[in-house]
Amino acid sequence: MGVGAMFAKCTKVWIPDPEEVWRSAELTKDYREGEKSLQLKLEDETIQEYPIDVQNSQLPFLRNPDILVGENDLTALSYLHEPAVLHNLKVRFLESNHIYTYCGIVLVAINPYEQLPIYGQDVIYAYSGQNVGDMDPHIFAVAEEAYKQMARDEKNQSIIVSGESGAGKTVSAKYAMRYFATVGGSASDTNIEERVLASSPIMEAIGNAKTTRNDNSSRFGKYIQIGFDKRYHIIGANMRTYLLEKSRVVFQADEERNYHIFYQLCAAASLPEFKELALTCAEDFFYTSQGGETSIEGVDDAEDFGKTRQAFTLLGVRESHQISIFKIIASILHLGNVEIQAERDGESCSISPQDEHLDNFCRLLGVEHSQMEHWLCHRKLVTTSETYIKTMSLQQVVNARNALAKHIYAQLFSWIVGHINKALHTSLKQHSFIGVLDIYGFETFEVNSFEQFCINYANEKLQQQFNSHVFKLEQEEYMKEQIPWTLIDFSDNQPCIDLIEAKLGILDLLDEECKVPKGTDQNWAQKLYDRHSSSQHFQKPRMSNTSFIVVHFADKVEYHSDGFLEKNRDTVYEEQINILKASKFPLVSDLFHDDKDPVPATTTGKGSSSKINIRSARPLMKASNKEHKKTVGHQFRTSLHLLMETLNATTPHYVRCIKPNDEKLPFHFDPRRAVQQLRACGVLETIRISAAGYPSRWAYHDFFSRYRVLIKKGELTNVDKKATCKSVLESLIKDPDKFQFGRTKIFFRAGQVAYLEKLRADKFRAATIMIQKTVRGWLQKVKYRRQKRATLTLQRYCRGYLARRLAEHLRRTRAAVVLQKQYRMHRARLAYQRVHRAAVVIQAFTRGMFVRRIYHQVLMEHKTTIIQKHVRGWVARRHFRRLRAAAIVIQCAFRRLKAKQELKALKIEARSAQHLKRLNVGMENKVVQLQRKIDDQNKEFKTLSEQLSVVTSTHTMEVEKLKKELAQYQQSQSVDPRLELQEEVESLRTELQKVHSERKVLEDAHIREKDELRKRVADLEHENALLKDEKEQLNNQILCQSKDEFAQSSAKENLMKKDLEEERSRYQNLVKEYSRLEQRYDNLQDEMTIIKQTPGHRRNPSNQSSLESDSNYPSISTSEIGDTEDALQQVDDIGLEKAAMDLTVFLKLQKRVRELEQERKKLQTQLEKREQQDSKKVQVELPKTDIDLDQDADLAYNSLKRQELESENKKLKNDLNELRKAVADQAMQNNSTHSSPDSYSLLLSQLRMANEELEVRKEEVLILRTQIVSADQRRLAGKSPEPNIDARTSWPNSEKHVDQEDAIEAYHGVCQTNRKTEDWSYLNEDGELGLAYQGLKQVARLLEAQLQTQSREHEEEVECLKTQLEALKEEMDKQQQTFCQTLLLSPEAQVEFGIQQEISRLTNENLDLKELVEKLEKNERKLKKQLKIYMKKVQDLEAAQALALAQSERRHDELTRQVTVQRKEKDFQGMLEYHKEDEALLIRNLVTDLKPPTLSGTVPCLPAYILYMCIRHADYINDDLKVHSLLTATINGIKKVLKKHNDDFEMTAFWLSNTCRLLHCLKQYSGDEGFMTQNTSKQNEHCLKNFDLTEYRQVMSDLSIQIYQQLIKIAEGALQPMIVSAMLENESIQGLSGVKPAGYRKRSSSMVDGDNSYCLEAIIRQMNSFHAVMCDQGLDPEIIQQVFKQLFYMINAVTLNNLLLRKDVCSWSTGMQLRYNISQLEEWLRGRNLHQSGAVQTMEPLIQAAQLLQLKKKTPEDAEAICSLCTSLSTQQIVKILNLYTPLNEFEERVTVAFIRTIQAQLQERNDPQQLLLDSKHTFPVLFPFNPSSLIMDSIHIPACLHLEFLNEV
Repeated sequence: MGVGAMFAKCTKVWIPDPEEVWRSAELTKDYREGEKSLQLKLEDETIQEYPIDVQNSQLPFLRNPDILVGENDLTALSYLHEPAVLHNLKVRFLESNHIYTYCGIVLVAINPYEQLPIYGQDVIYAYSGQNVGDMDPHIFAVAEEAYKQMARDEKNQSIIVSGESGAGKTVSAKYAMRYFATVGGSASDTNIEERVLASSPIMEAIGNAKTTRNDNSSRFGKYIQIGFDKRYHIIGANMRTYLLEKSRVVFQADEERNYHIFYQLCAAASLPEFKELALTCAEDFFYTSQGGETSIEGVDDAEDFGKTRQAFTLLGVRESHQISIFKIIASILHLGNVEIQAERDGESCSISPQDEHLDNFCRLLGVEHSQMEHWLCHRKLVTTSETYIKTMSLQQVVNARNALAKHIYAQLFSWIVGHINKALHTSLKQHSFIGVLDIYGFETFEVNSFEQFCINYANEKLQQQFNSHVFKLEQEEYMKEQIPWTLIDFSDNQPCIDLIEAKLGILDLLDEECKVPKGTDQNWAQKLYDRHSSSQHFQKPRMSNTSFIVVHFADKVEYHSDGFLEKNRDTVYEEQINILKASKFPLVSDLFHDDKDPVPATTTGKGSSSKINIRSARPLMKASNKEHKKTVGHQFRTSLHLLMETLNATTPHYVRCIKPNDEKLPFHFDPRRAVQQLRACGVLETIRISAAGYPSRWAYHDFFSRYRVLIKKGELTNVDKKATCKSVLESLIKDPDKFQFGRTKIFFRAGQVAYLEKLRADKFRAATIMIQKTVRGWLQKVKYRRQKRATLTLQRYCRGYLARRLAEHLRRTRAAVVLQKQYRMHRARLAYQRVHRAAVVIQAFTRGMFVRRIYHQVLMEHKTTIIQKHVRGWVARRHFRRLRAAAIVIQCAFRRLKAKQELKALKIEARSAQHLKRLNVGMENKVVQLQRKIDDQNKEFKTLSEQLSVVTSTHTMEVEKLKKELAQYQQSQSVDPRLELQEEVESLRTELQKVHSERKVLEDAHIREKDELRKRVADLEHENALLKDEKEQLNNQILCQSKDEFAQSSAKENLMKKDLEEERSRYQNLVKEYSRLEQRYDNLQDEMTIIKQTPGHRRNPSNQSSLESDSNYPSISTSEIGDTEDALQQVDDIGLEKAAMDLTVFLKLQKRVRELEQERKKLQTQLEKREQQDSKKVQVELPKTDIDLDQDADLAYNSLKRQELESENKKLKNDLNELRKAVADQAMQNNSTHSSPDSYSLLLSQLRMANEELEVRKEEVLILRTQIVSADQRRLAGKSPEPNIDARTSWPNSEKHVDQEDAIEAYHGVCQTNRKTEDWSYLNEDGELGLAYQGLKQVARLLEAQLQTQSREHEEEVECLKTQLEALKEEMDKQQQTFCQTLLLSPEAQVEFGIQQEISRLTNENLDLKELVEKLEKNERKLKKQLKIYMKKVQDLEAAQALALAQSERRHDELTRQVTVQRKEKDFQGMLEYHKEDEALLIRNLVTDLKPPTLSGTVPCLPAYILYMCIRHADYINDDLKVHSLLTATINGIKKVLKKHNDDFEMTAFWLSNTCRLLHCLKQYSGDEGFMTQNTSKQNEHCLKNFDLTEYRQVMSDLSIQIYQQLIKIAEGALQPMIVSAMLENESIQGLSGVKPAGYRKRSSSMVDGDNSYCLEAIIRQMNSFHAVMCDQGLDPEIIQQVFKQLFYMINAVTLNNLLLRKDVCSWSTGMQLRYNISQLEEWLRGRNLHQSGAVQTMEPLIQAAQLLQLKKKTPEDAEAICSLCTSLSTQQIVKILNLYTPLNEFEERVTVAFIRTIQAQLQERNDPQQLLLDSKHTFPVLFPFNPSSLIMDSIHIPACLHLEFLNEV
């Protein structure tokens, strides 16, 4: 294609412009070779002739087609040159608000100077896992590219962020680190990613500052290495810093600030912990006020300081170290304010010893003030023979001070960086790392110094590395595609680098000049002129001998040599450093001590090629100052070489930050500044390298899809698309050098794609013209036929209309004549009537007028008379007042004359001596009177103080009274104690207010009299001083009195402790007496066994003693209802605090009572049998007289013992009464000292119980005495037969017949009982008394244990009382201190302070009482509930024991006590029984090892039914432990299975179904009426009887939610990879979408080979699989609907988020594809009967987004339609889609900026959330509706495949 064809008419070109750099123009006529100018038309319609250099043939740059404007990748442009790049960036930035653009491997980031919502967590998750070319350009895409390449290639990565100050480098690096921290979060709990992010606020505070170009400019370079383990989780990080701008510490230009930390510390100077820093505002310090303004708009330094401190804490910096750091920073500020005074000679200066800033500096750093003062003004010179102390001039001292400040800050900066590295260091092995380099960009200012030279030197090195890397990638691409290539010439800046760093280069000469003793900047500049004047990269300015110019890759920079040597040396005097080394603060001394054995950090990557050694960027200091110290330039060159080694060993990724304007205006683009930075950052160099080869690349499939309209019809049938593309290109482009065929792509030279686009547009245009011609002809024919038919119809209607109109006219004419006649007659009649009425009216008005006129005249005459009367009276009165005023004036004049005369006489008299004497006599009397009044006031003040103390004590007594009443109300369980307490508090407040008002009245009177006294006795100061002394004495007396009161309270406390100890000793004596009594009772029992040896005795049943004792003992009873009532009574007696503790004792006693009751019944049965045997043998046996004699002796002995026991019981009773009285008295004393009465009431109740137990013992002794008497009677009766018969008639069981077998069985039973217990061989043969004794002995032991427990409780109560006494003592001390403080206040303040204290105390007490009441009520409800449960269990247990006892009475084999019970065959009741040891096997077969396919064809949810039947059997046998164990094992087993199969959808759905069914069964058969409405009568029989499993239902519900969430997670994991490809990329409608040219990023190295595309059918197949599995497993339909609602929401969120982040899919054709795909999904929902699930509603945002892509976007009406339609999309989403909208053909129009502004204006009233993307992780709350089963448990069959043979059907 020739030049003439390229520059034809209407071709658009770019021409240079001084304002806009490049300007667009259009050719008005064709250009022919050889012409000297072009005829152009600019965009403003002006005509311009553009001259052309014919010799060089420099034609203007061609403009790309509009279809290519706004591309994501600049390499996708057909014409690659500077104006195309600039225009594409401008269009994306201003029109689409896109700040990121790719340029090959470079990400260009333009600073918007505005916060954009594109960095949230949702955006991070959207870019995670995506290929870099699939999404819109973003810093997250570059970070994801680096992360994926590290994981795939196992090679270290680097992200190089560069740009000018203010371009956004720091922010870009921060977002990249945030991405790594989120995506590669640490696997452990170390939270290393949080610490990595926490380093940013610290580094910004100490290393960033405000400049004229940026409010948060980084004044240092840093390289952060983020380490990863083998699983690519963050394990640590390391930071290296470069070239901190130390000069900013001591100097700032106008409108600039020092480092942020100084201003943050000044803003927080008012905090208490920073008082010792002695800081004020930043304007007061020299080092922070040189730039003028010390604040930044929109920045809160105090808030940022809080974030900095939080970051220090998160990184493990201790609080002490933080304070030390802030002290050092504050000392720098104070050092800058040190005033240095020059002496007269000008060669020396001094510092004032009273300089507070120097004092603060020395104090904060812990150094000697005198030494620092001396060495700031002097220096030491060391020669070979002597040492001199030399004074310094003022300028030298200032320079030394500034150097010291810079050195201190630099050392602190290095220490903080080192501490951050320690906090981020890890002991784990690092597998790989990603480095983020945030380094200064190329800089050029009006005055460029040493800092700019080092910065530009670093950028030269980075640019060289960048050029070589780009060239390498280009060669790799050509070799991969097997394309012949030639060496591309690219700009190599190695000569410029050699000029700087080579031998005898600029840095080498600078170091050499620094070694010279008297080296100067001028000498160094002259050496540069002599050495490098011939170099092409070095120039000498014409007008300067101290400057030099270096030609960098970006631009020429002129450097001023002034200050180069000083900054390179970085000299600090050794004496000052030695002072700092001797600091008493360890941190300060550590900063300046040399590192002896520094160990460089080493980071090793995988593979030999990636092994590098990373050493500290901060060079090591020498051990001695005599040795050579490395210069700053040498250090920087060394660290830069280390950095380049690191970067060369990694795969680099480039981010170039562009500053759009210098005014920091949001979304304002300055083309001149942008072009300058594009040239400097290497973007244009990338374009040039790409343009030198084949910049445009197309895949064969994409090329065929895009340009198939240019292919002939015959070639379309060819299956080989690659061959078709070759033939088409060879026919369209004749020059074979313009394209190359690669292995998978076609490569084009620059401009060829634009040519193909032109051919394609021409083809479309020709086809469009043909279509338009045909359609227009057809439309005209249709229009003619329509007009003809319409004409005939109109003619017909018109003729009919005219005929009808004539007939209507004739009818109207005749009717008009009739109407005229009637109308004229009516009008004449109306005229006559009107004239008649008018005449009558005129007459009436005329007559009325004359009458009114006469009336008005009479009225006026009457009023005139009245006016005359009043005027005459007024005149007379005025004359009288004038006369009276004149008389008064005369009288005043005369009286004034008399007064003057009298005054003159008094003055003469006042000068006399007699008058003065009289005055003095009266003054003395007045002084005496005033003295008396003062005494009266003091007495009244004392009276008021006593009244105040009386009121206080009265109030305290009232409060105590209220406490007592509250305790009584709590015990009696009053209905609403709170209201009564509030009423009491209100009454107290009323009384306080009344007292306060009375006191106020007295104080007001006192104040008034005191004021009068002050006015009268101003000269009596001496007397007032005496009164003050007297007042102090009174205060001392009050303090002494308070101390006496304190001593009295201490004495009372000691007395109370003594009483408590006495009480404790009495209680212990009581326990000892009880033990002694019990022992005597045992002895008495042993002695009574002798009388039981008589075989023929008759006695009452042996259970009489037990029954009687049980009836008298309150905690042992045969009735459980009685036990419950006794327990409740005990709760009321001892208080609710000990109720929970006594309840456990009560339950143990109940259990023991039941055991004793059973033994008692068994003994009673045996006794009856034994009595029957004795009745038969009584006549046979002979009496034994010797035994009778012994029994008589025993009876006498027992009577003596009985008397002793009774006397001891009386003594114990008296002791108990005394103890009760003492405890009650002590409780009253404790109540008076604010102690709680609950402990004393509890003690009284315990003593009362002990008394009752003693009474029981007394009754038992009486019972035993009765038994002894009865035994004596039986013994006497046994001597004669007649009394024996009478005695036998008195026995109720004597008439019963006793079999011999029963007697033998009773005898064997007694023998067996004797073998189980102690040796009772000395007892009688029936053993009845021994059994009774054993039961009573056990009861006595139980009571003894209870008494011991009560003694321990008593000791605890004593300790509690001691604690309360200590608390009361502390409270008394506080009140005494408060009282002393109150006495020092004025009377008004005393009253006010006292009232405030009283109100606050009452409020606190009221709150405490309310909390106590609530706690007691809650405890009461809990106890009542527990008692109900225990009553129910006890009743059931009684019934079971009664049943067992009845069965035992019917047994015949008492020796073995085992019977064989014949089981009656019953029907299956729906219960399954298993043994406890089979529980693990049940869980293993039914849960852990069960596979869902095993139960195919059985009842759905069979395991749930089986588990419920097992639970029901455990409930039936009332085994709560078995229920608990089975449910716990089931839940744990399900969790174990789900954890093992966490990616198995079928297994998860299976257990979700079974868990829900088990939950439904627990509800359906719980017995609650609300869940039994749909049960049958048979199902109601299967309900649980004994247990309430409500809590387990909640646990099962939680487990179901957990399983549901796992199910959703599995389904989302399977669907998510398909969504984007199926919904957005796949062509559901063939031929609808087109393919646009793709840039370099479409061949990203992160993309894996292979076709991973999915179609919509794949999603539908997957959802069919999910639906079939859930239905097969019997999952509830409601849950299935919720599952698909969640999945459809996820499809909507992922699709819409990708649509919002991808420009290539925001087109009309994509909208059509989306509409089709959504309709297919809706059809699937209807086919599965899921349309009621709400899934379609979740897709509404995506539906509206598809409609938005298809709607017109031109007029305001279109904007209004869009706003009314897109209600589910937020404003940001609508604007984002409109900005991203991209036409695929030239016939489509772009969305204008004005239209987008119209949309924003109409939507500004919406309150939409600020979030751009939808939360794809959002989960709808799941509901499990109750779904009862219709199955009956007894109809369920257990298959053999489950291996549950050990289950028995019940």
